Amino acid sequence: MNHRLLGLAAGVALAAVPLAPALAVTEIQWWHAMTGGNNDIVNRLADEFNASQTDYKVVPSFKGSYADTLNAGIAAFRAGNAPHILQVFEVGTATMMSAKGAIKPVFQLMKDANEPFDPKAYLPAITGYYSTGEGEMLSMPFNSSSTVMWINKDALKKANITEIPKTWPEVFDDAKKLKAAGYATCGFSNAWATWVNIEQFSAWHNVPIGTKANGLDGFDTQLTFNSPLHVKHLQNLVDLQKDKTYDYSGRAAGSEGRFTSGECPIFLSSSAFYAAVNGSAKFDFTEAAMPYYPDVTGAPQNSIIGGASLWVMGGKSADEYKGVAKFFTFLSDTNRQARLHQESGYLPITRAAYDKSKADGFYEKHPVLETPLKELTNKEPTENSRGLRFGNMVQMRDLWAEEIEAALAGTKSAKDALDAAVTRGNAMLRTFEKTIR
Repeated sequence: MNHRLLGLAAGVALAAVPLAPALAVTEIQWWHAMTGGNNDIVNRLADEFNASQTDYKVVPSFKGSYADTLNAGIAAFRAGNAPHILQVFEVGTATMMSAKGAIKPVFQLMKDANEPFDPKAYLPAITGYYSTGEGEMLSMPFNSSSTVMWINKDALKKANITEIPKTWPEVFDDAKKLKAAGYATCGFSNAWATWVNIEQFSAWHNVPIGTKANGLDGFDTQLTFNSPLHVKHLQNLVDLQKDKTYDYSGRAAGSEGRFTSGECPIFLSSSAFYAAVNGSAKFDFTEAAMPYYPDVTGAPQNSIIGGASLWVMGGKSADEYKGVAKFFTFLSDTNRQARLHQESGYLPITRAAYDKSKADGFYEKHPVLETPLKELTNKEPTENSRGLRFGNMVQMRDLWAEEIEAALAGTKSAKDALDAAVTRGNAMLRTFEKTIR
């Protein structure tokens, strides 16, 4: 009886002791557009960060294409349930900048959270795209890339081509040889029609796409890519399209399989195509710098970036912002950035990660992954090659592509097509400018 009373008393005593409440973990929602192996990388990053501490949990969510993800983020902000972190492709920068109250600038985020942050630690060719004129970073670079020229080395050997082409005339000549060697439907091609043939083409030749440093210095910019050089380039593509020496492959990346299948032996696309090429190509391949016209003074200049950055959405609590800041510090770790670069083919965002990859001898074994970095740092950026920041850029790319396609189809001359692309684009820019006043 005494033992039973003692047991009952002990139970009462334990029940009277309040249990310590479990500390709540603050969730950080991260909306992104990564697919395939890159989706796996996003999930692994979140898992590693979550395992490294107990206060915050990053929850990644795939939201579709880049455009879909941007639209979903804007709609969610208007509805009052935006994620903490939104991945936005580079051409959405102007849209995010102009959305008053929708974002918290990264430089301010890191300062408020007392997280170590030095903008000079990041590669300027990348961060310049996402920074103000005063060098204040608005978003965190994440998956950056540039245009490169993918080469099927076995095909070149079959066509008795001994050197990789460096200039556009060499590409045209080699494409004709490749056609004669059996590549009848495509001597060369490209994905991302406007990114390759207008945006990157202009920066690489140090000619403007628009005034005001391609919009970086003000939204009252005017498009100017109907210059004689741009017209000459489009006319060359039109002429070569007639016998499939060049063959158009669409506005986005859906055509990249034409390279990995072996159909198009020279193919301009993103350096981020590396993982797919490495995993699918059944031939010896490499990547080279974009070609240039040798009669253009100073060419080649430097390339500009593609890819996306991470924007912090407005309206969150101080604790949530602290968690986001800690996650960005985690992402910027030198070893982690070097590993991400080496596994994904995307560019390292910090100087230290680039230097580490060099010191480790990584580029001696994988020289193709240094090609876009060499392009970006080829020369000190000019007003024509710092990047671009045009409003309504997602819609304008489709508009520009429409006009390029009209020229290739023979319904417009190259000059008329680019004149129309500029005129229609400028009207769209004025509409955007009115919305941000």
